[in-house]
Amino acid sequence: MIQRVIRLLAVDTRGWWTPPRRSAAVPARASNAHPGPRRGTTTGQSAGTLADQAYCSISDRLVTLRIRPGEPVNDERIAADLGFGRTPVREALKRLEHERLIIAYPRRGTFATEVQIADLGHISEVRQRLEPLAAALAAQRAGESDRRELNRLLGELKDASDGGADLIRLDMAVHRALYAATRNPYLEDTLVRYDNLATRIWCLFIDRLPSLAGHGHVHEHGPLLRAIVDRDAEKAEALAAAHVEGFEAAIRSVI
Repeated sequence: MIQRVIRLLAVDTRGWWTPPRRSAAVPARASNAHPGPRRGTTTGQSAGTLADQAYCSISDRLVTLRIRPGEPVNDERIAADLGFGRTPVREALKRLEHERLIIAYPRRGTFATEVQIADLGHISEVRQRLEPLAAALAAQRAGESDRRELNRLLGELKDASDGGADLIRLDMAVHRALYAATRNPYLEDTLVRYDNLATRIWCLFIDRLPSLAGHGHVHEHGPLLRAIVDRDAEKAEALAAAHVEGFEAAIRSVI
């Protein structure tokens, strides 16, 4: 099993053994930021460096397709928009290129990567193995602060309205909290990156996928979070696997 996971991780080996940064593209807790210590999110987290702030802002726009696939990404324009200098923006763009959210061409410029549907299978291969693993580890390792956060998110899930960017951000926040609860920064970093890529695909097809556009898809997280809070690793693992499989099946139904 371990060897198979290692082979799956080889889908993107560039810089694999570099210690992961714990602030990947993430949504806000209903506000475009994720308060608290840096735990792989763009949502309301601690300010961090200017490069961290630029990264969080740009990655959120890329993941939710406010910067459309193939659209130019101009560091000078973004710096002016954010009120930063170009240096932190350029540092952020380097990280985003490593995460396959942008691509730079010599003498042509930098662009948001296209959403390649052929990549769905590659992304799903990784997520189908690592999401259940993360859920099981979170159930085993989550501390009191993790469980408080998961319970808070359970409350948000109950009150969430259907559709819209807030629901997408809530979905991302749930995933980030789960990944953080694994207490494995390498696993957390990897899953944040693949969840970002999967979310881009979701956003691209959301208008054609009523089953994923509404509260139902995100509501599936409720039983998963409850299993983690209750330390039921076996149930959490099974629910996570079903969630990822259901997502891929829904996308494939419209392509």
